[in-house]
Amino acid sequence: MARRTRSTSHGLTRRSFLKSTAATVLAAPAVLHFTRAYAETPTLKLGYVSPKTGPLAGFAEADDYVLDGIRKAFAGGLQNNGKTWNVEISVRDSQSNPNRAAEVASQLILEEEVDILLGAATPDTTNPVADQAEVNGTPCITTDCPWQPYFFGRGGDPAKGFESTYHFFWGLEDVIANFTALWNNPGVAKNVGGLFPNDADGNAWGDPELGFPKPLAAGGFTLTDPGRYQPLSDDFTAQITAFKSAGAEIVTGVMIPPDFGTFWAQAAQQGFKPKIVTIGKALLFPSAIEALGERGNGLSTEIWWSPNHPFVSSLDGTTAKALADGYVSATGKPWTQPIGFRHALFEVVADVVKRSADMEDPQAIIAAIAGTSLPTIVGTVDWSKGPVKNVSKTPLVGGQWQKKGDKFELVITTNTQAPEIPVGGELVLLN
Repeated sequence: MARRTRSTSHGLTRRSFLKSTAATVLAAPAVLHFTRAYAETPTLKLGYVSPKTGPLAGFAEADDYVLDGIRKAFAGGLQNNGKTWNVEISVRDSQSNPNRAAEVASQLILEEEVDILLGAATPDTTNPVADQAEVNGTPCITTDCPWQPYFFGRGGDPAKGFESTYHFFWGLEDVIANFTALWNNPGVAKNVGGLFPNDADGNAWGDPELGFPKPLAAGGFTLTDPGRYQPLSDDFTAQITAFKSAGAEIVTGVMIPPDFGTFWAQAAQQGFKPKIVTIGKALLFPSAIEALGERGNGLSTEIWWSPNHPFVSSLDGTTAKALADGYVSATGKPWTQPIGFRHALFEVVADVVKRSADMEDPQAIIAAIAGTSLPTIVGTVDWSKGPVKNVSKTPLVGGQWQKKGDKFELVITTNTQAPEIPVGGELVLLN
């Protein structure tokens, strides 16, 4: 079906204007088709980018299941101003590479002519996707990245914000509060070893002002930070030596699974035995814990979403538990945290379409995004509340992987930041 035409004030179609100006970001194809005619049932085109392959692939493990459910939910179309819109979702793999994420986002905007661009999973995906949308004036919603690496990592100014790009997730202040709540144990010295890679997440988490150092010091913790290591490093001897010398009984950081696996194996080889290990990103997924074998038991991490979260889908009232159980039943795999946030992305889209004053006008779509106040399966998404423009926060708790029979379960052991989410057990020290 031909695409509908959007005009600028100068008589050009919006898409043709963008294609002529976006060459400063990525070269546009030589032949572009940028007009579309009205039809009885117009089509809403959504573009979605996530890391299906590469070291961040765990974040997208449940994508196919969630997207299959969303396509079924949207099969009858979405309503806007008395008109039904068909929904078409184009999916692209970032390959866990920021440059690739930018490339496929640009293709979705300039070639696929998507109406709304979506992205998920760490700043390696969210930031380049959002940057492409911002430069092209395309409505964009992202998630699965703490808001500071997303906002400040893109050069965001809290006084100005961004024009067309919006994000929902928790912040470093929330993960720090949860981690320190896990660590406040009378049997554990407040000496913390930090593992922060030289990437967007690591630089944000280790930042002296925005990251862990200042609040840890305020909480009476001593942080040993040996400096940034390169992702996919094969030697953590320097870090382990520094932690042993400092008497670190707690280890924290934000790592990709291969890096943590290397560090944890070398820690055992070199006789380093901390009492608590709480790592962001690397310990989120059952597959990563299972790969560690018995050495995965007792490791702790942040928990964005679980079957025990007391939230329901705005699309059909599905509970968090039902969504997680459905995934387990359909795939035979354990539930994973991104399931809820992938689902919530499309909840927000459906709500935006319902409220947009004019689906032919990107500015009207952007205004509808900005005006969102929606209870979702991950909590309420509301961009009017900050903490900065274009960012909405969702609740966060913390917990521990505990062996139950022959399987590992992620047990919520602290809910100080979100008391509405129930605790399921107590933290057990390592060793």
